[in-house]
Amino acid sequence: MLDGNFTQNVLMFPTVRPYPLHPQETSGVGQGAQAIYRYSLKDSDYPILSIVDKITDPDGNTISPGHYELALSDEWDFLILMQTKNPVAIIPVFKVEEDKEAFNREFDKDYQKIKKKREEERAKTNKQRAEVGMPPDEEKIHMRATIEYIKNGNYYLIKYERGTIRAWGAIKSL
Repeated sequence: MLDGNFTQNVLMFPTVRPYPLHPQETSGVGQGAQAIYRYSLKDSDYPILSIVDKITDPDGNTISPGHYELALSDEWDFLILMQTKNPVAIIPVFKVEEDKEAFNREFDKDYQKIKKKREEERAKTNKQRAEVGMPPDEEKIHMRATIEYIKNGNYYLIKYERGTIRAWGAIKSL
């Protein structure tokens, strides 16, 4: 009874295994199995905005639910909602902030030393990774995009963050 069949059937239950096959989140969805992670662009320079509900403006234009890239125009006047690098909507920006402290830190001598040390460590790590056939480790830029419905004003508030820049835009809804 202990050889073969019984042992195989017992080890098939995820609670018995010391390490589960797929780490589970609290919702039961496997880690990294959500569509935004599985199908997102790995080399995207823009934060990903997930729209759950269909958005219709007073002119009758609609934005379908889905995952979109959110870019800030060069003049910081508009947020551009893109899907597969094609613009879907242009959203006016009403507020822009730039983190001056992070910007000024770039010229600090102590920060320059720390930054140079990090770059040397990254170069050493990338050399080791290349020897075993792994892709190079690149510095990540903080990116985030969120959307929220404001009931009092009947509009969608879109928040954009990339690096040291934050911008807020709005879409008036029906």
